[in-house]
Parts: sequence; C-alpha cells; structure tokens
Amino acid sequence: MLTEKIESLLGEVAGLQAADEKELESLRLKYLSKKGIVNELMGEFRNVAPEQKREIGMKLNTLKTALQDKFNELKQAVAVKEDDHASLDLTRTPYPTPLGTRHPLSIVKNEIIDIFSRLGFSMADGPEVEDDWHVFSSMNFAEDHPARDMQDTFFVEQHPDIVLRTHTSSVQSRVMEHAEPPIRVICPGRVYRNEAISARAHCFFHQVEGLYIDKDVSFTDLKQVLLTFAREMFGADTKIRLRPSYFPFTEPSAEMDISCNICGGKGCSFCKHTGWVEILGCGMVDPNVLDANGIDSKVYKGYAFGMGVERITNLKYQVKDLRLFSENDVRFLDEFMAAN
Repeated sequence: MLTEKIESLLGEVAGLQAADEKELESLRLKYLSKKGIVNELMGEFRNVAPEQKREIGMKLNTLKTALQDKFNELKQAVAVKEDDHASLDLTRTPYPTPLGTRHPLSIVKNEIIDIFSRLGFSMADGPEVEDDWHVFSSMNFAEDHPARDMQDTFFVEQHPDIVLRTHTSSVQSRVMEHAEPPIRVICPGRVYRNEAISARAHCFFHQVEGLYIDKDVSFTDLKQVLLTFAREMFGADTKIRLRPSYFPFTEPSAEMDISCNICGGKGCSFCKHTGWVEILGCGMVDPNVLDANGIDSKVYKGYAFGMGVERITNLKYQVKDLRLFSENDVRFLDEFMAAN
C-alpha cells in the first residue's frame, strides 16, 4: 500500500506547477512541510516490515529528492517571472515615445552664446521684471522718450516705476554697477514690448546683447568682433556693412547688415533685392551711460550691440511667421530635429 502511494506521488511530481509565490508556498505546505505528505509517509514507514524497509526507504528518499528538486526548479522560475514584472513600468504609454528636440530659438541662442564665449565674453543674467532706472534712466533715455509710454512698454499696475524689461540692456546696467572694468559680457534673455501680435511682431521676444568696456576700446574693435560673429554664424563668405543710426545708449550708433545668406548678395525677394539683410544694432557706449552706472567715462570706453534671436533664427531657417515660435506645434518643432 505504501509503495503504491509513493509511486503515485512520483508520477505527480513532473506535472507540478506554480505561477507565483503563493502557489509555490501551497505546494511546499502540501508536500514538504511538517504536516505535509512526505512526513505522513515517513510516519507510515515506521510500520513497514523489516525485510521491506530497504526497498521502500529507497523509494521514499527518491520521492523526497524529486519533490525538493521540483520545488527548487519552480522557485527559480517564479523568481525570474517576478523580476520581469518588477522591471515592467506599467505607467508607460503602450505607444513608442518619440525623441524631442530643442526649440529653434534655444538652438540659435546657444549657438550665439557659444560664438561669443569663444571670443572671451562671459554670460550675464538679470530679472525680467525691472525698475525704470535700469531699463531706461541708466541707459540715457530722456524723460519724454516714446519708449516710456504705456503704448510701448508694459507697466506693472499700481507701480509706475516697475516694468517688464523692453531690452536686456538692463542686465548691462546691473553688471556695470557691480563690476570693475574690463567688462566683457553677453546678456541673453526674454524681453517684452506692448505691440500687436502678427506674423512680423510679438509682445515678447528674445535678445542677446553684448557689452565690452576697457581702456582704449575703439569702433574698429567692435567691427572686427561683429564680422567674426557674422562669419561664424552665417558662413565664411559673409560680408557686413554698418549704417549710421541712433540709439539713446550709444554714440556713434550703427545698424549692421549682412550679405543675404539666401542669394549670396545677388538680390532676391528675401532681401528685397538689395543683397543685404539687417541683423543687429550697435555702437560705442555713450559716456553718459558709463557715468550713470559708476564708470569713469574719461578713463574707460566701450562698445555695445544687440540682436533679436528670432531675427537670426529667421535668417538661418527662413521662418516667416514669428507666431510659430510660441504656438508649441510639435510638427513645427520636429522640423529642427537635425539642427538639435
């Protein structure tokens, strides 16, 4: 009778299964625990006739070993399955997640920063919500200058001296207040103007302005730096020209054009058939600005320049509608994957 039970159980061993830890524990309790089937058979083995003990004992040991081996096998299989489940992130989307790209404005801004960094300029930053002094007064804007009108500048309600900065020149002012010449910085950042939104204008945009102050600084130094920048940004064959202009904070002032990077200066619809495209304003820092910011204009001179990041991006990638930059349309952003 005991022999038949052992042989029957040996036949069951190969078919034992356990899907998880709970089922595995049930098998252990059923067969290998102190109250399990193997222990019960051991109890019956005591009553076996002496002449049969050797044969039945060997079968009983075979059963116990087979059960233990099967249990270990199932235990290992369950552990592997649990590890697979642990590595599975059930919060992930079932669809492939496409790689993103940097925004085209960030791509161009970083390129501008890299070029001027290699020319020895460090980066400076400042607040977007500014006071009148740093935005206008320290930059030599007259009290009745049109830029101070609410039609051109966003003022903070109930605080007539607090504005959203209209240019990053306010960062230059803060640098001059706290740094001793020589000063060589670029100031990238977002600025705000009270303008109607259209394909060619927006109420916010991005600038990168530069400032260099030292002894014996000349307009020639400015021209060479800007020529180097233009050729690094638009190609080694790029030409520049400087046209007289006016800015409150520089004297003399100029606007800089580059030879059209679309037609190579031959004339096309993009450059309005002139062969030239305006990219930035520049000039020698007005002595009034130096003095207002605590720098002796009799000892030091300087130059400054400023450009719109959107303008440079338009020239590089021919984006004709400024509104595309702030609409967050991933189809538009995907076009700059290769430029990232």
